[in-house]
Amino acid sequence: MSDNIDQFDELAGLHEHMSQWPLRRYIEIPSVLEAIGDVDGLSILDFGCGTGAYSRILKERGALCVVGCDPAPGMLNYARRRAEKEALDISFISYLCANMKAQFDLVLASYVLPYAADKAELDSMCVEMAGLLRPGGRLVSLSTHPSYNPHPNHYEPYGFRLIADDPENPHLEGRRIRIEFCKEGEQGGVFAWHWPAPSLERALGQAGFLSLRLRELGPLAHAHIDQLPKELHPYLQSPHAIIIEGVLARDARHAERDR
Repeated sequence: MSDNIDQFDELAGLHEHMSQWPLRRYIEIPSVLEAIGDVDGLSILDFGCGTGAYSRILKERGALCVVGCDPAPGMLNYARRRAEKEALDISFISYLCANMKAQFDLVLASYVLPYAADKAELDSMCVEMAGLLRPGGRLVSLSTHPSYNPHPNHYEPYGFRLIADDPENPHLEGRRIRIEFCKEGEQGGVFAWHWPAPSLERALGQAGFLSLRLRELGPLAHAHIDQLPKELHPYLQSPHAIIIEGVLARDARHAERDR
Protein backbone atom coordinates (compact mmCIF):
# COMPACT_ATOMS: atom_id res chain seq x y z
CA MET A 1 0.00 0.00 0.00
CA SER A 2 2.94 2.39 0.64
CA ASP A 3 3.66 2.72 -3.08
CA ASN A 4 0.05 3.73 -3.69
CA ILE A 5 0.35 6.40 -0.99
CA ASP A 6 3.64 7.77 -2.27
CA GLN A 7 2.26 8.37 -5.76
CA PHE A 8 -0.10 11.05 -4.38
CA ASP A 9 2.30 12.90 -2.13
CA GLU A 10 3.57 15.40 -4.72
CA LEU A 11 0.19 16.05 -6.39
CA ALA A 12 -1.57 18.21 -3.79
CA GLY A 13 -1.57 21.42 -5.85
CA LEU A 14 -2.77 19.61 -8.96
CA HIS A 15 -5.57 17.80 -7.12
CA GLU A 16 -6.82 21.04 -5.61
CA HIS A 17 -6.73 22.76 -8.99
CA MET A 18 -8.70 19.86 -10.48
CA SER A 19 -11.70 20.70 -8.30
CA GLN A 20 -12.23 23.75 -10.54
CA TRP A 21 -12.01 21.87 -13.83
CA PRO A 22 -15.37 21.98 -15.68
CA LEU A 23 -15.93 18.22 -15.43
CA ARG A 24 -15.67 18.26 -11.66
CA ARG A 25 -17.30 21.64 -11.14
CA TYR A 26 -20.37 21.06 -13.32
CA ILE A 27 -20.85 17.28 -13.24
CA GLU A 28 -18.94 15.32 -10.62
CA ILE A 29 -19.21 17.52 -7.54
CA PRO A 30 -22.91 18.40 -8.01
CA SER A 31 -23.69 14.72 -8.64
CA VAL A 32 -21.89 13.62 -5.48
CA LEU A 33 -23.53 16.32 -3.39
CA GLU A 34 -26.95 15.35 -4.71
CA ALA A 35 -26.29 11.72 -3.76
CA ILE A 36 -25.22 12.80 -0.27
CA GLY A 37 -28.22 15.07 0.27
CA ASP A 38 -28.78 17.13 3.41
CA VAL A 39 -25.79 17.00 5.77
CA ASP A 40 -27.10 19.36 8.44
CA GLY A 41 -26.01 18.04 11.84
CA LEU A 42 -24.26 14.93 10.49
CA SER A 43 -20.89 13.49 11.47
CA ILE A 44 -18.93 12.76 8.28
CA LEU A 45 -15.68 10.96 7.54
CA ASP A 46 -14.07 11.97 4.25
CA PHE A 47 -12.16 8.75 3.58
CA GLY A 48 -9.20 9.50 1.32
CA CYS A 49 -9.85 13.24 1.58
CA GLY A 50 -6.88 14.37 -0.52
CA THR A 51 -6.61 18.14 -0.29
CA GLY A 52 -9.92 18.35 1.56
CA ALA A 53 -12.10 19.88 -1.18
CA TYR A 54 -15.14 17.77 -0.30
CA SER A 55 -14.44 18.14 3.42
CA ARG A 56 -14.66 21.93 3.11
CA ILE A 57 -17.82 21.81 1.02
CA LEU A 58 -19.58 19.47 3.47
CA LYS A 59 -18.61 21.61 6.46
CA GLU A 60 -19.84 24.74 4.70
CA ARG A 61 -23.14 22.95 3.95
CA GLY A 62 -23.83 22.40 7.64
CA ALA A 63 -22.21 19.13 8.72
CA LEU A 64 -21.77 19.04 12.48
CA CYS A 65 -18.43 17.25 12.36
CA VAL A 66 -16.13 16.58 9.42
CA VAL A 67 -12.99 14.48 9.67
CA GLY A 68 -10.75 14.08 6.63
CA CYS A 69 -8.41 11.11 6.51
CA ASP A 70 -5.58 10.62 4.02
CA PRO A 71 -2.26 8.79 4.40
CA ALA A 72 -0.34 11.12 2.04
CA PRO A 73 1.41 13.86 4.08
CA GLY A 74 1.53 16.29 1.15
CA MET A 75 -2.24 16.10 0.71
CA LEU A 76 -2.94 16.54 4.42
CA ASN A 77 -0.61 19.49 4.82
CA TYR A 78 -2.42 21.29 2.01
CA ALA A 79 -5.83 20.35 3.44
CA ARG A 80 -4.97 21.68 6.89
CA ARG A 81 -3.58 24.98 5.58
CA ARG A 82 -6.62 25.56 3.36
CA ALA A 83 -9.14 24.80 6.12
CA GLU A 84 -7.27 27.06 8.54
CA LYS A 85 -7.22 29.85 5.97
CA GLU A 86 -10.99 29.54 5.52
CA ALA A 87 -11.60 29.23 9.29
CA LEU A 88 -13.31 25.87 8.91
CA ASP A 89 -13.33 23.52 11.89
CA ILE A 90 -12.25 20.28 10.20
CA SER A 91 -9.97 17.61 11.63
CA PHE A 92 -7.46 16.11 9.20
CA ILE A 93 -5.76 12.87 10.20
CA SER A 94 -3.36 10.42 8.58
CA TYR A 95 -4.71 7.24 10.16
CA LEU A 96 -7.91 5.98 11.75
CA CYS A 97 -8.08 5.60 15.52
CA ALA A 98 -9.82 2.79 17.37
CA ASN A 99 -12.17 5.26 19.07
CA MET A 100 -13.61 6.24 15.67
CA LYS A 101 -15.42 2.93 15.30
CA ALA A 102 -19.15 3.43 14.65
CA GLN A 103 -18.88 7.22 15.12
CA PHE A 104 -20.08 8.57 11.76
CA ASP A 105 -23.39 9.02 9.97
CA LEU A 106 -21.79 9.19 6.54
CA VAL A 107 -18.55 8.05 4.92
CA LEU A 108 -17.58 9.71 1.65
CA ALA A 109 -14.95 7.81 -0.34
CA SER A 110 -14.08 9.74 -3.47
CA TYR A 111 -11.85 7.69 -5.80
CA VAL A 112 -10.61 5.42 -3.01
CA LEU A 113 -11.74 1.93 -4.02
CA PRO A 114 -9.97 2.11 -7.42
CA TYR A 115 -6.64 2.25 -5.59
CA ALA A 116 -7.07 -1.22 -4.11
CA ALA A 117 -4.45 -3.26 -5.96
CA ASP A 118 -6.01 -6.66 -5.23
CA LYS A 119 -9.13 -8.30 -3.79
CA ALA A 120 -7.72 -8.51 -0.29
CA GLU A 121 -7.04 -4.76 -0.25
CA LEU A 122 -10.49 -4.01 -1.70
CA ASP A 123 -12.15 -6.15 0.98
CA SER A 124 -10.06 -4.49 3.70
CA MET A 125 -11.05 -0.99 2.53
CA CYS A 126 -14.75 -1.88 2.56
CA VAL A 127 -14.55 -3.41 6.04
CA GLU A 128 -12.63 -0.37 7.29
CA MET A 129 -15.27 2.03 5.97
CA ALA A 130 -18.10 -0.05 7.39
CA GLY A 131 -16.43 -0.02 10.79
CA LEU A 132 -16.53 3.79 10.88
CA LEU A 133 -20.29 4.01 10.43
CA ARG A 134 -23.06 3.84 12.96
CA PRO A 135 -25.65 1.14 12.18
CA GLY A 136 -27.82 2.50 9.40
CA GLY A 137 -25.11 4.95 8.34
CA ARG A 138 -24.46 5.65 4.67
CA LEU A 139 -21.57 5.24 2.28
CA VAL A 140 -21.23 7.38 -0.85
CA SER A 141 -18.30 6.41 -3.04
CA LEU A 142 -16.89 7.29 -6.46
CA SER A 143 -15.28 4.55 -8.49
CA THR A 144 -14.26 3.76 -12.05
CA HIS A 145 -17.29 3.32 -14.29
CA PRO A 146 -17.91 -0.37 -15.13
CA SER A 147 -17.90 0.52 -18.83
CA TYR A 148 -15.49 3.46 -19.01
CA ASN A 149 -14.13 4.20 -22.49
CA PRO A 150 -10.74 2.48 -22.76
CA HIS A 151 -9.40 4.57 -25.64
CA PRO A 152 -6.39 6.37 -24.11
CA ASN A 153 -7.34 9.80 -25.46
CA HIS A 154 -11.11 9.66 -25.04
CA TYR A 155 -11.15 11.73 -21.82
CA GLU A 156 -8.31 14.04 -22.83
CA PRO A 157 -10.69 16.99 -23.51
CA TYR A 158 -11.69 16.79 -19.84
CA GLY A 159 -8.15 16.91 -18.49
CA PHE A 160 -6.97 13.32 -18.13
CA ARG A 161 -6.22 10.06 -19.93
CA LEU A 162 -7.09 6.52 -18.84
CA ILE A 163 -4.48 4.10 -20.16
CA ALA A 164 -5.22 0.45 -19.48
CA ASP A 165 -2.32 -1.97 -19.03
CA ASP A 166 -4.40 -4.53 -20.92
CA PRO A 167 -6.23 -2.57 -23.66
CA GLU A 168 -7.75 -5.78 -25.03
CA ASN A 169 -9.49 -6.53 -21.71
CA PRO A 170 -9.70 -3.20 -19.86
CA HIS A 171 -12.91 -3.96 -17.94
CA LEU A 172 -11.83 -7.20 -16.31
CA GLU A 173 -11.47 -7.38 -12.55
CA GLY A 174 -8.25 -5.97 -11.17
CA ARG A 175 -6.87 -4.56 -14.44
CA ARG A 176 -4.41 -1.72 -13.82
CA ILE A 177 -5.01 1.74 -15.29
CA ARG A 178 -2.57 4.63 -15.62
CA ILE A 179 -4.34 7.95 -14.99
CA GLU A 180 -2.47 10.85 -16.60
CA PHE A 181 -3.45 14.48 -16.04
CA CYS A 182 -3.07 16.69 -19.08
CA LYS A 183 -5.06 19.91 -18.72
CA GLU A 184 -3.63 23.43 -19.09
CA GLY A 185 -0.07 22.19 -18.97
CA GLU A 186 -0.60 20.17 -15.79
CA GLN A 187 1.52 17.05 -15.54
CA GLY A 188 1.24 14.07 -13.25
CA GLY A 189 -0.16 10.60 -13.05
CA VAL A 190 -1.14 7.75 -10.76
CA PHE A 191 -2.00 4.07 -11.07
CA ALA A 192 -5.45 2.69 -10.24
CA TRP A 193 -7.17 -0.67 -10.64
CA HIS A 194 -10.51 -1.41 -12.27
CA TRP A 195 -13.15 -3.13 -10.14
CA PRO A 196 -16.37 -3.98 -12.03
CA ALA A 197 -19.76 -3.51 -10.39
CA PRO A 198 -20.09 -7.17 -9.26
CA SER A 199 -16.67 -7.00 -7.57
CA LEU A 200 -17.61 -3.84 -5.68
CA GLU A 201 -21.03 -5.18 -4.74
CA ARG A 202 -19.45 -8.39 -3.42
CA ALA A 203 -16.86 -6.57 -1.32
CA LEU A 204 -19.32 -4.02 0.04
CA GLY A 205 -21.97 -6.66 0.72
CA GLN A 206 -19.51 -8.80 2.67
CA ALA A 207 -18.58 -5.74 4.72
CA GLY A 208 -22.23 -5.31 5.75
CA PHE A 209 -23.61 -2.77 3.28
CA LEU A 210 -27.19 -3.14 2.07
CA SER A 211 -29.36 -1.31 -0.48
CA LEU A 212 -26.41 -0.92 -2.84
CA ARG A 213 -27.11 1.42 -5.72
CA LEU A 214 -25.08 2.62 -8.69
CA ARG A 215 -25.83 6.18 -9.70
CA GLU A 216 -24.70 7.75 -12.97
CA LEU A 217 -22.97 11.13 -12.96
CA GLY A 218 -24.58 14.11 -14.56
CA PRO A 219 -28.25 13.99 -15.50
CA LEU A 220 -29.62 13.74 -11.97
CA ALA A 221 -27.66 16.82 -10.97
CA HIS A 222 -28.72 18.87 -13.98
CA ALA A 223 -32.40 19.23 -14.82
CA HIS A 224 -31.46 21.19 -17.93
CA ILE A 225 -28.53 19.78 -19.88
CA ASP A 226 -28.21 23.05 -21.78
CA GLN A 227 -26.87 24.58 -18.55
CA LEU A 228 -23.73 22.49 -18.98
CA PRO A 229 -20.81 23.82 -20.99
CA LYS A 230 -21.15 22.32 -24.46
CA GLU A 231 -17.78 20.62 -24.30
CA LEU A 232 -19.11 18.44 -21.46
CA HIS A 233 -22.16 17.07 -23.33
CA PRO A 234 -20.24 14.17 -24.96
CA TYR A 235 -18.85 13.13 -21.57
CA LEU A 236 -22.31 12.12 -20.37
CA GLN A 237 -22.48 9.47 -23.07
CA SER A 238 -19.49 7.64 -21.60
CA PRO A 239 -18.56 8.83 -18.08
CA HIS A 240 -15.35 7.61 -16.51
CA ALA A 241 -16.78 7.25 -13.01
CA ILE A 242 -19.89 6.15 -11.18
CA ILE A 243 -21.33 6.78 -7.70
CA ILE A 244 -21.95 3.80 -5.43
CA GLU A 245 -24.26 4.18 -2.45
CA GLY A 246 -24.90 1.78 0.41
CA VAL A 247 -26.41 1.63 3.89
CA LEU A 248 -24.71 -0.22 6.73
CA ALA A 249 -26.81 -3.03 8.17
CA ARG A 250 -28.19 -2.36 11.63
CA ASP A 251 -26.93 -5.73 12.87
CA ALA A 252 -24.97 -8.67 11.52
CA ARG A 253 -28.05 -10.93 11.31
CA HIS A 254 -29.82 -8.32 9.21
CA ALA A 255 -26.85 -8.13 6.83
CA GLU A 256 -26.62 -11.92 6.49
CA ARG A 257 -30.35 -12.31 5.86
CA ASP A 258 -30.50 -9.61 3.18
CA ARG A 259 -27.44 -10.72 1.18
